[in-house]
This record gives sequence, structure tokens and C-alpha cells, in this order.
Amino acid sequence: MEIIVRLKTEENARRLINFASKQNCDIDISLDHYTVDAKSVMGVFSLDISKCLKVTFHCSGTDNLNCTKEDIDFIKNIAVGLGTH
Repeated sequence: MEIIVRLKTEENARRLINFASKQNCDIDISLDHYTVDAKSVMGVFSLDISKCLKVTFHCSGTDNLNCTKEDIDFIKNIAVGLGTH
């Protein structure tokens, strides 16, 4: 699953990193031809968080996203669209 997000603030970037770190699946963040691990503080902050970023969830049938209502509300707040896949 892919979503397009705009983080806008360092706080939102930290929240996305914390969310990704709680998950059992791999999550990548892409900007242009750069892709980083969403669980990596250095990786995420190496991207221009003011631009639209593609977040890709690599979850298999046994991987479930661990989402609280607060997580879902946060993702809805930063999401600007769905990816192409």
C-alpha cells in the first residue's frame, strides 16, 4: 500500500518515525529517486519534509499494522493522496 504525505514539520516527521518503528513490516519513504527506511531518523530527516513524500508499506499476509485511533488520525492529517500501487 502506498500513500502520499506532506509532513511539513519536524514533529510530524518524528511522529511518523515513531509510528513506523512500532510496525512489524517494512515501511519506506521516497522522494524523487531517494528511498529511505521510515524507521530511520537520519534517513527521514535527509529528505525535504516540506515536499510530498511517498510512504510505502511492505506488509505480507502475516504482518498487521499496529494502529491506535491516534495513529489513524495522524495519518489522515498528513495524507494528501493515495499512491499508484
